[in-house]
Amino acid sequence: MLDKVDLGAPRMVEAEVDRGAIERLIAAAAGRPIDLADRSLNRLDLSELDLRGADLRWARLNAARLLRALLAGANLALAWAIGADFTEADLRGADLFQAQLGRARLDRADLEGARIVANFDGASLVEARLVGVRGGADMRNQSMGLIRASLRGAGLERADLSRADLGRADLEFAKLRGARLDGANLRAAQLGGADLTGSSLDGAELADADLAGAVLVGTAGTPFGLERARNLDRAFRG
Repeated sequence: MLDKVDLGAPRMVEAEVDRGAIERLIAAAAGRPIDLADRSLNRLDLSELDLRGADLRWARLNAARLLRALLAGANLALAWAIGADFTEADLRGADLFQAQLGRARLDRADLEGARIVANFDGASLVEARLVGVRGGADMRNQSMGLIRASLRGAGLERADLSRADLGRADLEFAKLRGARLDGANLRAAQLGGADLTGSSLDGAELADADLAGAVLVGTAGTPFGLERARNLDRAFRG
């Protein structure tokens, strides 16, 4: 998708409204979700705004600032948020289906229960809360190729991924030092080169996961299916 989009086009780098216009929309909505679908909001500072349940499908939020923004239940499907800053934002239950969040910052953000079948390559999610997120591939509907969460090279140090569904997700070279993955579904996930030093894997499903070059030093808990993981002999176990 990135190869086919002109990321330097005005609609991808400029904003068609300012923060004041968004604040007026929120005020006029009187507590109802606002409609920002297909709007260019690039580089805007939307920090701490109440955007709960907002329709942000196809919105462009590249390099926008959304620190501590309230986005619980928001629909960000197919949104562009490359390099955006969601530090400490509330994204619980949000829909991020096929959103582009490469190099975005989501440190300490709360994504509990969110649908994260999206591109987070190179993103920072340090100490983020990803409990019960839905990022696994739905093998019943893959007519357009494998659609799953991509977190290649993402920083997930000390993140809470308990009960996360990351089946077949791409986590190659992800930084998961000290992360909590208890009860997570990592079946057939790509974990090549991932650093799981000191992470908790109690009850995590690892059958068919690719562990070539993964660092498993000091992990805690008892995962399921570890003996059926691929390339376990090429992992670093200490």
